Amino acid sequence: MDTNREALKMSVIEELIRVEEDGTLSFGNYLMDNKKKVLDFEVNGDLYYVKTYNQITKIEKNSKLLLETVPGATIHNFKMDAKVVAFSIEGEEDVQLTMELEADKEYRVFVEDFNVGTVKANVAGKINFSVDAKNSIKEVKLEKIN
Repeated sequence: MDTNREALKMSVIEELIRVEEDGTLSFGNYLMDNKKKVLDFEVNGDLYYVKTYNQITKIEKNSKLLLETVPGATIHNFKMDAKVVAFSIEGEEDVQLTMELEADKEYRVFVEDFNVGTVKANVAGKINFSVDAKNSIKEVKLEKIN
């Protein structure tokens, strides 16, 4: 296992959201029994809102959903551009993810560099997929196809 991934394993984000040295975002704490929120966390002029606990982890950017997990999870090194979304996820069980991306576009989903298939965003841009994150950390990447 990659040394960097080993260091991340089972490391929740105590401050709920932070900017990493490489500029990516890490957020979420699936070990909390009570819901906690961070409002108006500013990064490069954008405002982020995070809500997290063992039942759900949700992040919004400028009042638009970026990612939501059920049950709660911890997301490491989240980065997103016009064509690719990439992050690591950890949790205590299988995690259902909802993301708001570009409407009516198709995305290829990779977990641990394995192509698990494609998902198509609906007219609102929402996609859903799941990751087996049982007591482990998994690398996830989505690539826009069209």
